[in-house]
Parts: sequence; structure tokens; C-alpha cells
Amino acid sequence: MNYLRRVLPSLTALQFFDAAVRHMSFTRAAADLNVTQSAVSRQIRDLEDFLGQPLFHRIKQRLVLTEAGEAYAAAVRDLLNQAEAATVEVMAYNGKGGVLTVALLPTFGSRWLVPRLGDFISRHPDIQLNLVAQVKPFDFKGSGIDAAVHFGSDVWPDAVCHRLMGEVIIPVCAPALLGGRPELDQPGDVTRFPLLQLTTRPQAWADWLRAVGVDSFDGPHGPRFEEFHMVIQAALAGLGMAVLPGFLIQEELASGKLVVACHRPVTSDQAYYLVHPEGKADLYKICVFRDWLIEQCGEKTKIL
Repeated sequence: MNYLRRVLPSLTALQFFDAAVRHMSFTRAAADLNVTQSAVSRQIRDLEDFLGQPLFHRIKQRLVLTEAGEAYAAAVRDLLNQAEAATVEVMAYNGKGGVLTVALLPTFGSRWLVPRLGDFISRHPDIQLNLVAQVKPFDFKGSGIDAAVHFGSDVWPDAVCHRLMGEVIIPVCAPALLGGRPELDQPGDVTRFPLLQLTTRPQAWADWLRAVGVDSFDGPHGPRFEEFHMVIQAALAGLGMAVLPGFLIQEELASGKLVVACHRPVTSDQAYYLVHPEGKADLYKICVFRDWLIEQCGEKTKIL
């Protein structure tokens, strides 16, 4: 089988170009690379000849990227970063660690996971965690993501789902919204207030009300927010009632900044899962992170 040769310049030329872009100076790039200024100039000239167009304008003894150079610089930087990360992982960790990139629901990550990460890092210093925010399910292929924490069902194409924990949701608000009362008289009384909504869970209020026996509900009336932390901030500001997972607002409940508007907790039909591609099931870094997460989620969490 004949393979077409890739149209690529030398890696050295790309490294020299990246250094020149970072410093916007061939002289400083040369010092950074521990080579001569003429070596940098020669590599940039060869790269421009290869591409058939200039990458820099030389204006009054200073460098300015051309339009093509600016676009190429961003792509080259991404390419070199990916190559470096892959190389370091293979060289340094010999299969027993490396970089673990995990996609997280933002509020779950910041409020629940990050405060616990010190324990994982101390146990596994050979694993470098790279945490990224991701709200919706995605295709692992080509994403560079090793695993994801997902809320929903245990269905994800070409992936394995490990259940972490369920979720108990409760209606909460700022104390002033109750006007001095300890809580609302009836669950349906929440509908007299603005109901703060999460765009990724449009049925949250309807599900809670149905679960506590309120069938006549015309739909929530209140502002919508993209992420849980925005809903929490809106509730703290007294903008309305919020129905939230109890484990995400333990600090606010303990301090009294938020109060339970009606003590009728409801267990969600869905759960949190750690998800990873089927082909990565035996990777050491994923196995130890999975086991650690399950251990953390097995701890008793005070909800109310």
C-alpha cells in the first residue's frame, strides 16, 4: 500500500518559529533556544520558503506577524503543546501515571471535587491532573479527554459508565424571601415566587413539584442560568427560589445564607457517573482515579 507523504516542515523549524513568535525577536529566541541568531533566521527563512509566503514583516528593526503568520502561530503552538504532553507522558511515567484529563460539570468540580483533590494528589503524585469544564455529553474521539464526570443515565456511546452517587434535591432560598417564617406552609407555595432555572435541567422544578404531590403546575416563571453556581448566586441574592442538589450547598446551608424553603427532599432518578472510553478501561491512571472517586462518593454526606 502506498502512503502519501505528509506535507510538513521540520520540527526544528516549527520550534524556532514558535520561539520567535513568543519573543517577537530572533535574538531573544536564539538565546532561549541556546543557538545563534543566524540559525533562527535561517530556520524561519527556510520555513517561509516551504510555505511559499512570509510569516513576519520586518518593520523598523522589529518583527510583526503577517496575517498568515498569526494564524499559523496559533496552530503551531497547539501542535507543539500536544506533542510535548504526549512525549512527557510516555517518557516520564512508563504507564504508571501521566497526564489525566477529566471533563467536569463546573459546579460539581469547583464545589465538591476540587476541595477533595489534595488527597488524590498526595496518593498519586505521578499523575498530573488536567481538569476542564464540560456541561454536555460529547464524543471522546479526538477530544483529548480521558474521562468525564457526567450527570444523567448510564448510557454513553462507546464508553463505560461507573456510578458515583445519587442526588437529593431541595428547594432553598435566601432567608429574607420567607419574610420571617421558618419555611413555607405547603410545597406548592413555592410557585408564588420566582423560580430560578437551570437551562440544562429545564424540568427540575416540575419534577420536584410532581414528586411532592403538586400536579397543577403551569411551568416555572423566573430567570434561567447556564450553570449551577449562577443559580446558587441568584438564590443568595434573593432573586427567587432554587431547587438544588443538597451536597452542592452545604456551606450556604450551614452558614444560614440559604435556608430550606420546604423540607421535602426528593431523590433524583438520575445519578453522577465517571465515564471513559471502552478502550481506556485498563489504564492505570483511570483505574486509580475511578477507585478514588468511588471511595470519596461512598462517604456519608450531610444534606440537610
